[in-house]
Amino acid sequence: MTLRPVHRHRGRLDVRFLIGAVLVVGSIAGVWSVVAAAERTEQVYAAATALAVGDRLTEDRLVLAPVQLGGAGRHYLTPADLPEGGLVVMRAVDEGELVPESAVGSEAGLRLASVVVPLGGEPARGVEAGALVDVWAAPEGEDGVYGPPAVLVPGAEVARTLASDGLLTSGSGAVEILVPKDRVARLLQALANGDALSLVPVTSPPGDR
Repeated sequence: MTLRPVHRHRGRLDVRFLIGAVLVVGSIAGVWSVVAAAERTEQVYAAATALAVGDRLTEDRLVLAPVQLGGAGRHYLTPADLPEGGLVVMRAVDEGELVPESAVGSEAGLRLASVVVPLGGEPARGVEAGALVDVWAAPEGEDGVYGPPAVLVPGAEVARTLASDGLLTSGSGAVEILVPKDRVARLLQALANGDALSLVPVTSPPGDR
């Protein structure tokens, strides 16, 4: 009489069972981690009262709200984002509303506006993000001859330079600058009139270096 290799068949079944068990456990662990992440609460700020543009935002005008944002908490104001001197409200926030990071900023944001200045040539050396520049403008006369240039905006800060293939640029590119709001109208008028604009880096006098 010939004996059947029962022990080999059981060995194959055991391996399949172990593989299946590992897959099931892995699936359960994955689902559990997803659920745990979704249920994790984060501490973000909500407005204790209605906030208007220009309001000084300090801790006493805020309340902490434990919320489940599923990882979106980075878009809202947290205790770590609030400096000691507070922030300034840049857009209205209703009472009880979570405060988005985009709704607050520094005090300078109320005084400055961003304007893109197209350039007819390459920017001067030193015209880069963070640099200060004077914006010079030369009006075009009726005969096509440009008049003498004058400083239109002194000490504007360069936010960034833009490549010539951008939607807002033409020619050799453009520069985005931060302009005091009381100077924005005259700069926009110069752009609309087609005045020749140049950005000249502000340099410190020799005694200040």
